Amino acid sequence: MATFKDFRNNVKPNWCPGCGDFSVQAAIQRAAANVGLEPENLAVVSGIGCSGRISGYINSFGFHGIHGRSLPIAQGVKMANRDLTVIASGGDGDGFAIGMGHTIHAIRRNVNITYIVMDNQIYGLTKGQTSPRSAAGFKTKSTPQGSIEQAISPMEMALTAGATFVAQSFSTDLKDLTALIEAGIKHDGFSLINVFSPCVTYNKVNTYDWFKENLTKLSDVEGYDHSSREMAMQTLMKHSGLVTGLIYQDTERKSYQELLSGYSETPLSQADLQLDQAHFDKLAAEFM
Repeated sequence: MATFKDFRNNVKPNWCPGCGDFSVQAAIQRAAANVGLEPENLAVVSGIGCSGRISGYINSFGFHGIHGRSLPIAQGVKMANRDLTVIASGGDGDGFAIGMGHTIHAIRRNVNITYIVMDNQIYGLTKGQTSPRSAAGFKTKSTPQGSIEQAISPMEMALTAGATFVAQSFSTDLKDLTALIEAGIKHDGFSLINVFSPCVTYNKVNTYDWFKENLTKLSDVEGYDHSSREMAMQTLMKHSGLVTGLIYQDTERKSYQELLSGYSETPLSQADLQLDQAHFDKLAAEFM
C-alpha cells in the first residue's frame, strides 16, 4: 500500500519560503495515501498561478492547464476514465476570476471530482495585484488607493449554485485539511475545498496571524449541522465566511455520472476503439 512518500517526486517546489501551498501539497499527498490510492490512481489538474505548479510536484498523473481552465480539463479526465481519482487545483484568481464560469457550472453539474482552491486574496505570481477575494479597501499595485470592489464570497456562492460538498480550511492546520481532502475524495459528487493559504511575499494584510485571530472552527460551533444548507449559509454570513471545517454536505443528490444515460462502466481509456469496416462504412454513409 502506498504511503504519502510514494506521492513525492524529485521536483523541488519553487514557492516562496513560508507559502501556504506547501501544506496543501502535503495534505493532498497524505490524503491520497490515507484513502488507499496508488500514484497511478490519481490525476492532479492545475491552472495558472503559484498554485498551478502543484500538479508538477506530486507523483501522479498531472496536467498543468491554462488560466482558469483546470475544471473543464479535470471533468474531461474524469469522464474519460471514471476509475481515476481526479483533483483539480488553482488559486482564488484562477477559480473565482477568469475561471468563475467553469466553477459555477462544475458545481451545479456535480461531476465526481475534488476542487481545491488555494486562496491567498491576491495575485501572487504576477507580483501582487488585487484579486476577486481581496477585501474592499485593499491596496496593491493595481489598486494603490484601495480596491472599490466587494470581495466575492465563494462558500456562499457555492451553496447557492447547488454544491453538494463545501469545506474550508487553513493551511497551517494540516490534520484538518488532510481530513477534509479525504472526505472530498470519498464524496460522490463535486467537492469544493477552499484553503486559506497566505502569500507571505505580497499580502501583508491577510497573514497567518490575521487568520489565527479571525477564523472560527465549525467544530467549536455548538449544534452545527453540516447537513443543513440553511444553517451553513447563516453561519457563513454570521462569521463573514471566515470559518473552517466541513460547511455543507448533501449525500442524497446523485452525481453527474450516475444520471448520465449510457455512461459506460468501462472507462474510455480501456475501451476497444477499433471499428470494423462494416461499422465504419455505416457511419461514413451518414455523411454521403
